[in-house]
Amino acid sequence: MDAHDIRNAYLAYQRDRGHVQIARANLVPRGDGSTLFTGSGMQALLPYLLGEHHPDGIRLTDSQPCLRAQDIEEVGDNRHTTFFEMLGNWSLGDYFKEHQIRAFFTFLVDVVGLDPTKLAVSCFIGDDQYGIPRDDEAAAIWQAVFAERGIEAGIAVVGSQADGDARGVEPGEKIFFYDSGENWWSRGGSLLGTPLGDPCGPDSEVFYDFGPDHHDASFGKAHPASDSGQFMEIGNQVFMQYRREQNGSFTPLDQRNVDFGGGLERIAAAALDTPDVYRISLLWPIVQTLERLSGASYEADPKPFRIIADHLRGAVFLAVDGVRPSNKEQGYVMRRLLRRAIRTAYSIDLRDTFFEGVVGQIADLYENDYPEIRTSREEIVAVLLREEKSFRRTLEAGLRMIGGFSGRTLTGEDIFRLSDTNGFPRELSIEEAERLGIPVEERWAEGYDAALRVQQERSRGASHLGAADPA
Repeated sequence: MDAHDIRNAYLAYQRDRGHVQIARANLVPRGDGSTLFTGSGMQALLPYLLGEHHPDGIRLTDSQPCLRAQDIEEVGDNRHTTFFEMLGNWSLGDYFKEHQIRAFFTFLVDVVGLDPTKLAVSCFIGDDQYGIPRDDEAAAIWQAVFAERGIEAGIAVVGSQADGDARGVEPGEKIFFYDSGENWWSRGGSLLGTPLGDPCGPDSEVFYDFGPDHHDASFGKAHPASDSGQFMEIGNQVFMQYRREQNGSFTPLDQRNVDFGGGLERIAAAALDTPDVYRISLLWPIVQTLERLSGASYEADPKPFRIIADHLRGAVFLAVDGVRPSNKEQGYVMRRLLRRAIRTAYSIDLRDTFFEGVVGQIADLYENDYPEIRTSREEIVAVLLREEKSFRRTLEAGLRMIGGFSGRTLTGEDIFRLSDTNGFPRELSIEEAERLGIPVEERWAEGYDAALRVQQERSRGASHLGAADPA
């Protein structure tokens, strides 16, 4: 199954099980100033997970476009993207662990066609200090569903990720108990960070095992929660069954909820048995378009292709949702994505405008499932092409200037001057200097800030002089 088929099959699968398919949320959260972007499927549903009544009922499902700007620097390997789709289903006080675990396992194995012997799962190890027991309930359900496929699922009590790096995996182990750093959900991001009065609970992640040939030993021994490349998380099931009381303790919730999120791109990669998410049907055609336009080869150096494909895909969806390139908030992130894509394109000899062809390819891939892309296609192309042409002029001037620093260290003051005079983003100054082998001052940010303060003082002084001048 390709990614398009998996998305549609998942939504149909959940509708057949009594879920109402809800509309996706805008990438810019409405009424939530705590974050710039919608970064998960559950973000827009948080009020209902906290107790509000949802007008569409207690079983919900969707496929939610998400953007995580904090992953920009990670993009370039075979699994990180800033933009992705999250398949989701929710139970608001209805079914719980048994239904959820069985349903997701069945979807992966019987619908998508994944080999169950290549799946591994994690569960919460418990916390004695706060009286929260180990999630043996989830582990027992997992053992049962594996056994029904003729698989004896061994249990490993691991602890932290570092413990896993040292321990690795023993033959036959399928179910791994990790601590709250890996298998606990709260709005505060950790067990101890759970806000008082909030619901929270253990989660159970599902991983696909690509085999030891994809393991990077520099991360330690392979295990599901490692970043070594052998295992990839493809879904996470949060079981909200506790509330943190005002005294800091954790007590059982009267209404238990399920929040499931699965990465469409990662499930599609698992379906192809490849750890490279850029080979799936929603990304590979973009890569092929870039190969055709540049004459360069993905096999020879995949990183620039990944950066450009990811960043332009994210920018297209931001444009659809009303974001425009600017110097603040969402617009700044959009501009950074676009400018990084343009700068990266130089490394594969794409020195002329190319957005129009690639953006058209992205629109072709998504407009049947997201009609809003078809409706605003011409405007999207115009917005992104205008930014490309504008920045290319800035980039060419800035690149020439940075090249002139060869033979000496690039300072924070230099970086400020490039930004202030030429509009060259400081992130790109750092990246380009590293690419050219030009050393960057270790504490460049201090020099940058000092130069900024000097410039601000000059501006204030000029303003005062102007106010005193009667002419």
